[in-house]
Amino acid sequence: MLRFVLIAALALSAAPAFANDSVAELGTGGLILSRSDAVSMQSEDLFISPEKVTVDYVFHNNTDKDVDAIVAFPMPDISGDPEEMPAIPENQSDNFLGFEVTIDGVAAKPQLEQKVFALGIDIGADLKAQNVPFNPFGDEAKAALAKLSQAVADDWVNRGIIIEDTIDDSPGAKPNYAPFWQLRSTYWWRSTFPANKDVHVSHRYKPSVGGTSSVSFFFDGKFQGQYASYKTRYCMDDTFENAVRKAAKDGPDGYPPYNESRIAYVLTTGGNWAAGTIGKFKLTVDKVNPKALVSFCGDNVKKVGPTTFEMTADDFYPEHDIDILLLDPTDNNGGDAN
Repeated sequence: MLRFVLIAALALSAAPAFANDSVAELGTGGLILSRSDAVSMQSEDLFISPEKVTVDYVFHNNTDKDVDAIVAFPMPDISGDPEEMPAIPENQSDNFLGFEVTIDGVAAKPQLEQKVFALGIDIGADLKAQNVPFNPFGDEAKAALAKLSQAVADDWVNRGIIIEDTIDDSPGAKPNYAPFWQLRSTYWWRSTFPANKDVHVSHRYKPSVGGTSSVSFFFDGKFQGQYASYKTRYCMDDTFENAVRKAAKDGPDGYPPYNESRIAYVLTTGGNWAAGTIGKFKLTVDKVNPKALVSFCGDNVKKVGPTTFEMTADDFYPEHDIDILLLDPTDNNGGDAN
């Protein structure tokens, strides 16, 4: 992928001291078909912003017979860990990304399959037997764990299902337990692709946006920390890095006055359909704030609006996933650099 960096305004006022409090984004992608030899993805129109992801597809049945198939949308896996802070928009709901789908303009009602694993072993029956919800970050799960008998709790600790997360370490205090299992959720539905016809499918959801209340790859006057991995993952080039340096230099404490956000989209599943390519692919990235900096990898990306950037391709092979880095200024100063 050619490196492409899009720069917007620099904030010029004081920056906060560097901090490493961070939440992790959850990568989410497109639809997966149970069979791919007959149905091709004619087009994909993908829109990504920190506020929403929308995808409009046109699928085509290349055969003379109707094709009945299962179409699935895998939600990002969630792993319980008290040391982690995953960016879950609606953590009290099974549909924590607010996923919606329409087929030829008609709303569909997908089924939800959820499985939970610990050390690679399905432990769904164990959780159900103790009335423990599957979502490891839901308040209901933590409340249910507090009601476990000591024998069950000890067994689950030994099996890697939960871990002790004691807050009160005074003598005789009862341990608190935190989920340590992995939740895997998939929405799926049965769909018919009529012979030699197109089917229009659209879906939308709220993305999981990771974040850091500072710039995690630049501090103490230089690029460091996660800089090497960020440079590759987000295709940061000299122009982007110079903008960060200038922002840090203009600040009174030497830190870039930005908050960092990250969005991940799993695009490679688009290669699972017939032909392994997307006939016509369009990606639109909206940074929302015209004063933000944004960097991502892409070919022939063009700025098409104050906050939007577009990439198009024919017979597109989705070799890489999409990772977007956003730096939002911590105040309202600055002007558009593009």
